[in-house]
Amino acid sequence: MVFIRVCRTRRYGDDQGFTRGLTEYCDGCETDTLRQVSVQVRTESTKTENAQFSREPYRVAECQRCGVRTSQRTNDA
Repeated sequence: MVFIRVCRTRRYGDDQGFTRGLTEYCDGCETDTLRQVSVQVRTESTKTENAQFSREPYRVAECQRCGVRTSQRTNDA
């Protein structure tokens, strides 16, 4: 099963012209802002012998205006 989150793409003006990007609501800015989004694989187990089996993907989004980062586990099995 694949989940796709639909986000708005807007044009933002800057000194060089316009930039397109992913926008989402930011709690820090209290408005829709540009986001840098990545996927990180994190180890959740604190036990050394199980660490290799407890890695999960997380979606990490960082606000390009204020720097607030949010992360969400993408595989809730």
